[in-house]
Amino acid sequence: MAERTLRGARLGGQSFEDERGIEFAARQQVGYRCERGHEFEITMSDEAEIPATWECPRCGAESLSVSGIQPEAKAEKPARTHWDMLLERRSEKELEDILKERLELLRGGEIGPAHLHRASTRKKKVS
Repeated sequence: MAERTLRGARLGGQSFEDERGIEFAARQQVGYRCERGHEFEITMSDEAEIPATWECPRCGAESLSVSGIQPEAKAEKPARTHWDMLLERRSEKELEDILKERLELLRGGEIGPAHLHRASTRKKKVS
């Protein structure tokens, strides 16, 4: 029997309820204007927080509120670089000491690419 009740009705296309006795929420029209001069209005609830910007339905550009609501300036954190993170762990004096130590090891042939070690040993034998 359930199959027969929907026969002839489009699903989602029609509502069989009437609007008698229904009280709609209070609404307001909010105007916006984009950079290209397109003006449009959006219907919103009276209780809704009005956004300062809205996407233009014609061109997709960011539109500002006609009523003068300004967008909030976001406080952006400066980007942390590798150097900033390194300085959180070590002082500059420690870093200078480590650099000197590593350069001595590199020049002594104890670390680094193998082709550099062979070249330094050949030069020593030739001298």
